[in-house]
Amino acid sequence: MEERIPQWLKRKAFLSELSLETSKIISLKNLNTVCREAKCPNREECYSKKTATFMILGRVCTRNCAFCGVESGTPGPVDDKEPLRLAKAAEELGLDYVVITSVTRDDLPDGGAGIFSEAINEVKNSEKKPGVEVLIPDFKGDRNSLLNVLSARPNVLNHNIETVPSLYRKIRPGANYIRSLDVIQYSKKMGLITKTGLIVGMGESFAELQEVFKDIVSSGADILTVGQYMKPSKNNLPVQRYLRPEEFELIEQMALDAGLKAVLSGPLVRSSYRAKEYYEKIRNI
Repeated sequence: MEERIPQWLKRKAFLSELSLETSKIISLKNLNTVCREAKCPNREECYSKKTATFMILGRVCTRNCAFCGVESGTPGPVDDKEPLRLAKAAEELGLDYVVITSVTRDDLPDGGAGIFSEAINEVKNSEKKPGVEVLIPDFKGDRNSLLNVLSARPNVLNHNIETVPSLYRKIRPGANYIRSLDVIQYSKKMGLITKTGLIVGMGESFAELQEVFKDIVSSGADILTVGQYMKPSKNNLPVQRYLRPEEFELIEQMALDAGLKAVLSGPLVRSSYRAKEYYEKIRNI
């Protein structure tokens, strides 16, 4: 029997006019957000601030990670006009910092890197010329696909490690711990600000986290996010443990002590939470 969701993970449901306006703009532009598809607990907070994390390349992922709420299966065709619609939506929302992620598209020769590159360029070349952060898949380790994204020069390149190596086979089928570290390392070598994220509460130990922090620092990551795993549906992996808020504070200190420059750790923290704030924090270090 799973533990009950603790009080510190419960958020009051609210809908503001700004939240509804954000949702309307996204819907009218026929766009997806990971906020909705992955059932993010911060969605209404972010929507009410007229911001969102856009999810390109459809709503269906070719992988089936045990922790993820995004639908898996066979995706539809690529929409070549999506990058321009995304840029227009960001403009209408008045965003000066845009976060873009995607489902994993192992069915495509380039893993969707070309659409990522186009989306970055469309947003950067729009009237307000906002900053761009991308949260990318591993492209099956294809260096040319990664270079295609890096050549568009996003302000931040994020690729999530997600969990400790011992849980990869169970939690991230199709992914590879060393390959994910290489994505970060190569992106850093190309001169980008780099970022990664972890989800805890899936069976990892603090000792394993400590080792992962060392690997992340060695890879050159600048920013780390750490949040609590919350089972998005009955078909997903059960929560092994709900960490208390003070444990997240300990994790943050452990990561900083390991050499990370900026760490955001908390029960409700997700990859793109307070993204602009932490980008600016790194720029000022």
